Amino acid sequence: MPSDEPWVGTWRPHKPRGPVAAFYSSPGPKYALPGLMGISQHDPTKCKAPVFSFGERHKGVNPNCSPGPRYLIPSNITRLGRDGSPAFSLHGRPKQPDLFRAPGPGHYSPERSGNFTFRSAPAYSLSGRGRDGSENQAPGPATYTLPPMLGPKTVVSPSAPSYTLCSRSKTGSFHEDLKKTPGPAAYEAVNPCIYRQKPPQYSMAGRNFVPDETTEKPGPGAHYPERVTFTRAKGPSFTFGLRHSQYIAPLILNMD
Repeated sequence: MPSDEPWVGTWRPHKPRGPVAAFYSSPGPKYALPGLMGISQHDPTKCKAPVFSFGERHKGVNPNCSPGPRYLIPSNITRLGRDGSPAFSLHGRPKQPDLFRAPGPGHYSPERSGNFTFRSAPAYSLSGRGRDGSENQAPGPATYTLPPMLGPKTVVSPSAPSYTLCSRSKTGSFHEDLKKTPGPAAYEAVNPCIYRQKPPQYSMAGRNFVPDETTEKPGPGAHYPERVTFTRAKGPSFTFGLRHSQYIAPLILNMD
C-alpha cells in the first residue's frame, strides 16, 4: 500500500564516531573545559549538586565485652570477700625495748628541795624592768599638740588677715633702666678722617740691617755694560753649527 511520505532511502542518522567541527561554534575540543561532575576541578560557573560518598563497612560488634581471664584474681578472694585464713610475711626483727630501771636511793637529793618541802620567809630581789610594761604605755600630756591660734593656719578660730614684709623688687625700681638709653661715656670720638679730607700720613720704619762696613758690595768687575740690552738695541748674534751629510747611514741598534 503506497504511503504519503516521501521515500528517503535506506540511510538513517547515526551517532558520529568522533567530534565533528560543524557541530561546534567554538574552536572545538581544543580547549579543555572544567567538568561538571565530581569535587575536584569543578566548573565554578555551574551549580554544584550535593555530593555523597560510600563509607567503609564497620566491623561487627562483639557481644562479649567482658575482659575475660585477663585479670589475675588472688586465691583468697571469694564472692563473700577475703577468707579468714591467717597470712604471714617476713619482716625485719624489731629492737627490744629497754627494761624499766627504777631510780635507787642515791638518785634523790632531799637537801636540794628547799622551799618545796620547808617553809621559808619571803625573799625579794632587784631585777631589771621587763619589756612587757613598755608596750602598754599611755601617751602623756606632752604627746598632744594643740593647733596654733596665731597665723593663717588656725583650725578652731577665725584668723585675721596676715601680712609679710618682703624685699623690694628690682623690676620697675631705680635698679632697672626703663629707657635703655646709652650715656655720654658710651660714645667714642669719631675719627676726623671720616667726614673731612684725610691728610698725608707718614711712619718711621725700623732698620732691617746693621750699618757695618763688612757688608759685601759689588766691585767694578761685577758689572757687564756690554750685555745691557735695556737701554740700547741688541745686535744680531750668529752661531756656527755642524754640517751633516744626507748620505750618512742612520744609527741601527741591535734588536731581537
